[in-house]
Amino acid sequence: MARTISIGRQDFGKLIENHNFYVDKTLFLREWWENDDEVTLITRPRRFGKTLTMSMTERFFSVKYAGQGELFSGLKIWQDEKYRKLQGAFPVISLSFANVKGTGDFAEMRRMICRLIYEQYNQYNFLLQVDGLMDEKEKELFHAVSRNMDEDVAVMSLNMLSKLLMRYYGRKVIILLDEYDTPMQEAWMDGCWNEIVAFMRNLFNSTFKTNPFLDRAIMTGITRVSKESIFSDVNNLAVVTTTSSKYADSFGFTQEEVSDALQEFGLSDQENVVRDWYDGFTFGSRTDIYNPWSIINFLEEKRLATYWANTSSNGLVSKLIREGSREVKLIMEDLLNGGTLRTQIDEQIVFVQLGNSESAIWSLLLATGYLKAESYTFDPMTGEEEYALKLTNKEVRLMFRNMIADWFRHYSPAYNEFLRALLSGDLDAMNEYMNRVALATFSSFDTGCGASGTAEPERFYHGFVLGLMVELSDRYVITSNRESGFGRYDVMLEPIRRSGEDAALADRKIRNTVTGNAVAQDAIIMEFKVHRPNREKNLEETVKAALLQIEEKQYAAALIAKGIPAERIRKYGFAFEGKRVLIG
Repeated sequence: MARTISIGRQDFGKLIENHNFYVDKTLFLREWWENDDEVTLITRPRRFGKTLTMSMTERFFSVKYAGQGELFSGLKIWQDEKYRKLQGAFPVISLSFANVKGTGDFAEMRRMICRLIYEQYNQYNFLLQVDGLMDEKEKELFHAVSRNMDEDVAVMSLNMLSKLLMRYYGRKVIILLDEYDTPMQEAWMDGCWNEIVAFMRNLFNSTFKTNPFLDRAIMTGITRVSKESIFSDVNNLAVVTTTSSKYADSFGFTQEEVSDALQEFGLSDQENVVRDWYDGFTFGSRTDIYNPWSIINFLEEKRLATYWANTSSNGLVSKLIREGSREVKLIMEDLLNGGTLRTQIDEQIVFVQLGNSESAIWSLLLATGYLKAESYTFDPMTGEEEYALKLTNKEVRLMFRNMIADWFRHYSPAYNEFLRALLSGDLDAMNEYMNRVALATFSSFDTGCGASGTAEPERFYHGFVLGLMVELSDRYVITSNRESGFGRYDVMLEPIRRSGEDAALADRKIRNTVTGNAVAQDAIIMEFKVHRPNREKNLEETVKAALLQIEEKQYAAALIAKGIPAERIRKYGFAFEGKRVLIG
């Protein structure tokens, strides 16, 4: 009989005690212990079992659970007698910064962190009653720990608690910090980056570097925040990113584990489609890692859906792509079409560079699981590294398509009206709706870090092209900035050729959802031009210049070569002046 699925349960003890579905990852404990690193930083995408792993680690080593080894009976780690002796043998300090977010106020974020530390102290209030354990100064400092403690007390608080626990239990402590980078991500989004970085740098230095009472520690997060930001003094850090071989199968499910789970729930016949949707994550040399959140939800719901993509607002990712440069949007177009990006990456995420560094954006998308590394090359002569990156799987592709569609749905319902006008060839309606779309959405595509004070039509129109790709991808091949004739066109819509039943279905879809009428699917070429007052008197002349460029550069050549008659190729010039648009 299949075990009960518990969605979202991250308490290891409750999961095992309730006999819930669990994939045995306890050998992580042995691997981590035998690596003998003093401080281990492990980065993995969200919902990949980091919090459950930290709960498991606390439950195994903490003195609070001494004598409760039966919880691990039947699991892989319990087969090794050496590790049975370690169960419940260490004082453990365990915190999570997962909820330190969404305030936009450094003082409030600091209070939230201090409250978490204060709650740790509350667990050990009994230490104040132990004769001879603390002198009067230490008792004074113990009482000084609070939600609003002074900076010097806050910075040294975990160091001091480590000392007291070692003194009481006679063993150095293990420190577990889950979601360490959440405050930094939130601070970058909310504008209090410098303040939170300064506080965290001092806290981490005293807790993980200058702490003689520390046996070893684990930190988990989604990103590896740059050493210069918060780890400048922590040189005893073993960093494990998605490209590292350590713990490669400890987070996420392997192919074998997914196959066993599907068999347990009578879903083995779904294995191929599940692989297409949820496989594709690569950790180190392991290329068969599945997203565990989506697999668990699929086992429960027994239907395919974007479970993982829907667990977060994806606000940071959306912001970076929407406000990104022309090049960022072009690369995104190619990735959505199944393309590969070859680039250098820096796994030390420098958040302050995200607004003006394309490689930082792709590095972040790799760390967060939206991109996967297909291959890696290293040039020993130059020392240069290059990664081949692709969108991870079908679920991620659908997530990006939905995210891009929401840009326009949120800012301007007129976008869909524009598409109807475009496909039906109604030029007057195209002009009316396009001006409403541009007015409503220009600012959202021109607010990135470093953006100029003036509107940037290039940034807008490449976002607009991404929207076209999402809305029309089932009936057109949509490309931009590709060579044809004697130049590079801006946008081309080539009808997807179908036959038989597929054509009938496509026609009904167009009839019902786009125009309300049956329409002939013409190919479309668009050229975008910014009005230049020194060359053109008005937008009408700019439109003429765009149309003339389409003809002179023979952009239609690629379509004609594919057998599309010239009379079935429509050509439009888009002229921009600020937020005004004229189409001809």
